[in-house]
Amino acid sequence: MCTIARMSLLSKFKDDPLLGKVMRSSGALFSANSLSLGLSVIQSVLAARLLGPANFGLVAIVTSYATTVNGFLSFRMSELVVRYGGEYLEKDEKEKTAALVKAAALLEGAVSLLAFLAVAATATLSSRYIAKTPNTAMLFIIYSLGLLANFNTETSIGVLQMLGKIKYQGLINLTQSLLTAGLITFAFFTHGSLQFVLFAYLAGKTVLGFGIFSTAFFQLTKRLGGGWWRVNVTPALARGASVARRSGATTKQSSSENDMDFRELFKFAFTSNLSATAILVFRESEILWVGYFLTSEAAGFYKAAYAIVSLLSVPANPFILTTYPEINKLVVQKSWARLKDFLKKITCVAAALNLALAAFFVIFGKWLLSIYGEPYTAAYPALLALLVGFTFNYILFWNRPLLLSLGLPAFPLKATVFAGVAKLALAFPLVPRFGYVAEAALLSLYYITSVGSIVWRGLGEIRSKVEGQKSKDEG
Repeated sequence: MCTIARMSLLSKFKDDPLLGKVMRSSGALFSANSLSLGLSVIQSVLAARLLGPANFGLVAIVTSYATTVNGFLSFRMSELVVRYGGEYLEKDEKEKTAALVKAAALLEGAVSLLAFLAVAATATLSSRYIAKTPNTAMLFIIYSLGLLANFNTETSIGVLQMLGKIKYQGLINLTQSLLTAGLITFAFFTHGSLQFVLFAYLAGKTVLGFGIFSTAFFQLTKRLGGGWWRVNVTPALARGASVARRSGATTKQSSSENDMDFRELFKFAFTSNLSATAILVFRESEILWVGYFLTSEAAGFYKAAYAIVSLLSVPANPFILTTYPEINKLVVQKSWARLKDFLKKITCVAAALNLALAAFFVIFGKWLLSIYGEPYTAAYPALLALLVGFTFNYILFWNRPLLLSLGLPAFPLKATVFAGVAKLALAFPLVPRFGYVAEAALLSLYYITSVGSIVWRGLGEIRSKVEGQKSKDEG
């Protein structure tokens, strides 16, 4: 995809206003995230040195468990808001935008409460079978309070993406990182307890949740006007048949359009929920699986390697957040050739950045692990194994947003499930025998197979659209 024509790559990209817009927005978010990254590394290193591998792994298990349970129930409201809210705003349908955001916010709030109750109900079991550490159930319950503080984070992030204000997320991330790093630094120098470290992470999570919610609420009020939250959800969304009515459709046809509108929204949200669940089980709950198959100490080593490789997400996440709305706009506008060109360019940028970072981690990975403490250098083979899959994933970071914008949310789910089931089936015989390095290798294999198939499907769809448009123009 990255074949360079005679004209220089720099000038080719410089003359692209859409790419320029994405790069500027990503750059603003990246700057704030880079500072947050530095603070995150400092707090992680200090926590690892203060607690040791076993307790460091225990904290990772506790924090990951609450996130995983919430993810099981989550409907990925940010994706729903961007996909449909962005379309409504493009058509200047402000009432429908308000109704969609309100519906998403109410549902996410209910899910957050349910997730908190689920963690509280299963805390004893998770303490016994995953953490394998007695008298730690209360730690799971206390940290899960952060789920209540993040009662609207997904919806709020979607709103900021939709409005092109995602840079504010970076500032809020930086604020919560400052707080968490400050508390953990204090704990390190005063020889604080594991409980205090967990409190520091909870405090940062609380600031993040309320900060993003209040910012998104303010920005949406500026765009839609005061009182937008008072809109009656069902009648507003039912006016999705306005296009049909304007074209002279009958009442019966309009009713059919209403039903279609609701069915499409529900199908998208439900499929996104299943996709989020599959991703959590097979990809984002790695620490829990290592704890289940092995020990909390092994989870501590794996956490260190995973944390370093996850730094690839720092430049990638701004791209994901800023390109999804632009991809969605191009799809709504049916600008297929423009979309294809845009994907080529952002892939080139991502490839150059991620391959350079991957080389850095290969060369300096052992040294980076030693910062956590000399025992953590044993995780270097796991770091290398993880690096392969993470690099592949972040070069093609646009894979899932593309299919969501194309109205194909089911395919990423299928790809994720098929690759994930194979990964999990192999984990049971391999991880207990070969340790956490096997878990790292299986995760990379999962990334390559699932992301590769999603990209193949998305590019095939675009090729079909481009050819169809050419045939139509020639005809």
